[in-house]
Amino acid sequence: METPTSGQELLAALADPNRGFDAVVIGEPQRAFYDNQYSLTMPVFVHYDVGLWVPEVGGAIDPDSEAHDLIMSVFGGMSKGERNRVKMRVRSAMASQAKIEGRFLGGRPPYGYLLGDAGPHPNPGKAADGRRLHCLIPDPIAATVVRRIFRDFLAGFGLKAIAERLTGDGILCPSVHDRARNSHRSGIAWGASAVRVIVTNPRYTGRQVWNKQRKQEILLDIEDVAAGYETKLKWNGQEKWIWSDNVAHEPLISVEEFEAAQALLVKRAAVMARLPRDGGPTQQTYVLRGRIWCGLCGRKMQGNLNNGRPHYRCRYLNEYATANHVKRPSTIYLREDLVVPRLDAWLAKAFAPHRLADTVAAITAASAIDNETTIVVAGIRKLLADCDRKLTQYRALLDEGADAAVVAKWMREIETERIGLQARLRSTTGQQPMSTGEITALVTALGTSSKSSTTPSPRTR
Repeated sequence: METPTSGQELLAALADPNRGFDAVVIGEPQRAFYDNQYSLTMPVFVHYDVGLWVPEVGGAIDPDSEAHDLIMSVFGGMSKGERNRVKMRVRSAMASQAKIEGRFLGGRPPYGYLLGDAGPHPNPGKAADGRRLHCLIPDPIAATVVRRIFRDFLAGFGLKAIAERLTGDGILCPSVHDRARNSHRSGIAWGASAVRVIVTNPRYTGRQVWNKQRKQEILLDIEDVAAGYETKLKWNGQEKWIWSDNVAHEPLISVEEFEAAQALLVKRAAVMARLPRDGGPTQQTYVLRGRIWCGLCGRKMQGNLNNGRPHYRCRYLNEYATANHVKRPSTIYLREDLVVPRLDAWLAKAFAPHRLADTVAAITAASAIDNETTIVVAGIRKLLADCDRKLTQYRALLDEGADAAVVAKWMREIETERIGLQARLRSTTGQQPMSTGEITALVTALGTSSKSSTTPSPRTR
């Protein structure tokens, strides 16, 4: 079998009787185990009779030894503490850079700005690699649109009305203006949500603003803490935003205009809060949730309970300008009970024995990574290749007699960047597509299960 390249692959390889190894040697346990990971993974090694060796215990770990268990638990705690310290140092440094220096800390430039060159990177190692700082410079076309949006909003126009005016005047919406990074959006017209994002963005005042969002680890299953966490982006309150002390880039609007726009938003929100609203969210289950798109605008339809029956609706006209597309109802509804029986009949035909091979082939082709993800993955792999190239260059410098301490520092930085890129690659690609054999086995198992059941389902009665 192939050599495992990650901890997840290693744990999966333990179950393979032909794995080709009887023990695993870990050189630095404080880097291998985080928090309580040792106590969760060691039973797997014991179950498959695979030894775990670490230098700190002088050889193989004895799973029945309290001393060994204590030592490994300490290393897990050290790893967690070091990670928290690194995170605090990085966040403190980024906060200082944003507040004192007004430095652009990465990410996509907001609509109305482009990325400009701000000179060489202050870190000598990164500067030696050719890295440079960036800053925001006004986009000659979009900057004028941003100023117009604030002017119209302060003049009393609503978000939807502004979207209608921009679309009617033939001004490209943000997703069309920067099409290369927004190929997944239709770009038919301006939306009220796009106007709101612009009106609420403080960076148009020329100040650099950081910490608007944070990464938060959420338990996958609150009933099973050992299942781990997933990282999600959460919005921070404005009191936690970090503003630069001085103007960091050319402003498109004044601070007074921005503050007046925020006050107007709050006032309108208070008015809307007093209007009568429908009941709160229901616990209705939608069988085809996230799987139905509108045939007119191509947007995903939302689940909605109407007259006690589950429906799917598209409210395009309530959210986007209407100047650029054909006339259509303000809301399109589709009843679920009209779709599901026909879908069941189609599935019965598609998975009939004489059509099973063609259907499985179609599923296999459809499970491939989509074009947008392919582009992102290609970009990440290109950055990984650059990291590997730089590591090779640094090793060559060591062979030529360069300062080992300086080169080692550069290599640690590249290794850290490489680990981050590998994490991004795993989160982007997710699970690998199922093979034809796996899909066939799954379909066959489902078919056998349905045949063995003698009670018809409520849907087919």
